[in-house]
Amino acid sequence: MSLQPLRLVELLAAVMILGAGIWLYRRPAPATEGGGSYGSQGAVILFVIAVILGIHALGGLEYHPSQAELEYIQEHSR
Repeated sequence: MSLQPLRLVELLAAVMILGAGIWLYRRPAPATEGGGSYGSQGAVILFVIAVILGIHALGGLEYHPSQAELEYIQEHSR
């Protein structure tokens, strides 16, 4: 699997955002909040961003026309 340099940077950013989300999620709550609970809405948002960025970096969001669309374009380009 060959990745373009910008896609590789994008994938690295996704991994770093995922790591930041894990750190934020696993960080214990301050003692003033009762402590003992884990989780954060910010961490979940970082997880979602990291997943979308990773899928984009791996080419999962690229447009691939169907065979019918290709035939339609060929018929109407004459």
